[in-house]
Amino acid sequence: MEIVNDVFENIKAIQIESPSDKIIRQLKQLITSGQLKPGDRLPSERLLSERFGVGRSYVREAIMKLEFYGLLKTSPQSGTYVAGYGIKILDSIISDIIKINKDDFGSLIEARYYMEMTSARLAAERRSEDDIRELKAAVNDYNEKIAQGQEGAEEDMLFHIKIAKATKNTAIESMVLILSPDIIRYKIETDVCKRDLETMAMKQHEDILDAIIRQDVKAAELAMATHLDKILRASKQQFMNNKDVLEF
Repeated sequence: MEIVNDVFENIKAIQIESPSDKIIRQLKQLITSGQLKPGDRLPSERLLSERFGVGRSYVREAIMKLEFYGLLKTSPQSGTYVAGYGIKILDSIISDIIKINKDDFGSLIEARYYMEMTSARLAAERRSEDDIRELKAAVNDYNEKIAQGQEGAEEDMLFHIKIAKATKNTAIESMVLILSPDIIRYKIETDVCKRDLETMAMKQHEDILDAIIRQDVKAAELAMATHLDKILRASKQQFMNNKDVLEF
């Protein structure tokens, strides 16, 4: 019996949620059910990690994302609270936060591409001697990991976070922190982090670092664009491949 191709148009790719997204989804359920109301204070990160059964880094990532979108408010003195929005607004925005991590990696990568070029440019303009020391340490950590034949996605992420920190712009730093974990998962899942590319990244990191040290704004921006060009093109190619599958 011949299988009709139209039947497969309703099939969706299997999505694997990250622990942070599962935390966000559970918080959403608590909010929409009325168990967690605007103005309520969340338990500490330690207690939440115990309740969710995950490491504190995942809890911190989830809280950071919700803070960035204005859904949580954190006070150093009194803790983290649910923002004072209505439940319908909270429900809608949280759904969008979860959705963008699953369905639109191309947009995430494109956003990161242009944001990171700005980050490199500002870092070259504003970096301090402390920033240079931290950037050198991040580059060395990445090089050591690759030299040992290991995957260095986390060390690569740390290098970019240190660049964002050197911009002295807390909004850019927050956005890099939020985007980086999802970008890393994308790179690993799509096999962008191949051995030859990671070796190439060692030289690219050095070029970015050198431009920042010299405070050459244009060179820093160009070096960052070169560094991210491969993953940007890979995401565009994946988009075209997915489009071809849908049109099949």
